[in-house]
Amino acid sequence: MSVGIKTGLTALASALLLAGCSLAPTYERPVAPIPSQFDSTVGQSDSSATLEQLGWQDFFTDPQLHALIQLGLEHNRDLRIAVDRIAEARAQYGIAGSERLPTFGAGGAGQVTRNPADLRTGGPDSPAINRYFQAGVGITAFELDFFGRVRNLTEAAYEQYLATEQAQRTVRINLVAQIAEAYFKMRSAQQMYELTLATEQSRERSYQLVKVRYDVGSASDLELHQAVMQLESARADQQQMLRAHAQARNALTLLVGTILPDNLPEAAPFGSKQVVADIPVGLPSSLLERRPDILAAEHQLRAAYANIGAARAAFFPNVSITGLFGLASPSFSSLFDSGRTFWQYSPQITMPLFSGGVSGGLDLAEARQSIAVSSYEKAIQTAFKEVADALAGEETYGKQLDALRLTEHAAAETLRLANLRYETGIDSFLQVQTAEINLYGTQQRFVQLGMESLLNRVLLYKALGGGWQLDIVEQDLE
Repeated sequence: MSVGIKTGLTALASALLLAGCSLAPTYERPVAPIPSQFDSTVGQSDSSATLEQLGWQDFFTDPQLHALIQLGLEHNRDLRIAVDRIAEARAQYGIAGSERLPTFGAGGAGQVTRNPADLRTGGPDSPAINRYFQAGVGITAFELDFFGRVRNLTEAAYEQYLATEQAQRTVRINLVAQIAEAYFKMRSAQQMYELTLATEQSRERSYQLVKVRYDVGSASDLELHQAVMQLESARADQQQMLRAHAQARNALTLLVGTILPDNLPEAAPFGSKQVVADIPVGLPSSLLERRPDILAAEHQLRAAYANIGAARAAFFPNVSITGLFGLASPSFSSLFDSGRTFWQYSPQITMPLFSGGVSGGLDLAEARQSIAVSSYEKAIQTAFKEVADALAGEETYGKQLDALRLTEHAAAETLRLANLRYETGIDSFLQVQTAEINLYGTQQRFVQLGMESLLNRVLLYKALGGGWQLDIVEQDLE
């Protein structure tokens, strides 16, 4: 190898070693603008250690719900899109990273030129046709990244890729929660339908009692019509609950992404034991750092820091090189003979003179970095609020259900006594009607509140980022 070639390669190697200086500001995570502890006394444990390893398989206890969630993770289209977004971000990161390395290529070229006699370099007697052939390995224009522009752009693309991964985890956690919510609403509609059936049977008995008394003349038209109204009201509610059940099932089918199979596992009895029972007291707010949306916001913030470095580097000279090493000959037959070696080394430097657009690019990067800081802090505050709301629900739903349970018992006893007083002629049917309405309304509220308490527990699962641990994808969803 000639001294010139060695010199050129040495210069290239030195440039590559010098490249990589970064002008990006040093990243510092913003202080979380929230208290260090959730203000809650809910739970039966003084530590979160017992629930630290909970994922959705342990958080939800219904075998049928487990099967539906698994189907959703395999077939839901939103989740498939999120997985494809990761592949897209990975490819973009690969494209950005490839710019940090030179691109080499092999090729050849030939040129044959005929000149008229008065334009020939050697005079009229020189050959009319000139030939030139070459073949070799070359490097395209490659930026020597002295000031870290390409490095920071690559770092920004990498952080965007990581943010996309966290966004996929957010979609997955939300999907699990949405399937659970739709399932609980479907089960609740089924429970409400069963309540309307029992209410219809009870009111049918009341109607028959009034009808008998009406036929013998001891009950008025008003009492008969009141009994009919109560009975038909229950029948109308039945159709409403059938409609609600069908709509909830349709919503569940959409979330699962496929037709619900007939061979699902047997469902567990519907109630509070659909989810894990105990919530630990004193949950630290640092648990929020596990939420994928917060992690994604931090990756976006890191990308904004890297973009500032790239914008700053634009103020400095841009140095690039183009090189070629190979063989050249005036005839193709002698192209590969000895002594035909040639090389070419072309450095190029560009220095910005008018930096108006460059300055604007830096201003834009700094503004976006400020926005990313605020977005990160807002994500933490929003997460804290969601967890605090769910914990507040945990503290109150149980006591509210206990109170409604006692109210239901009292309403049932009132109806029993009202029926006795009506049968013995002490009171009118109006008292029975009022007692039936009160009991039915209390029972409806109890079912509705029970569903709300379950949905609140699902909200807590989602607010804590998928339980109390990183809810890792266990299978390839592509």
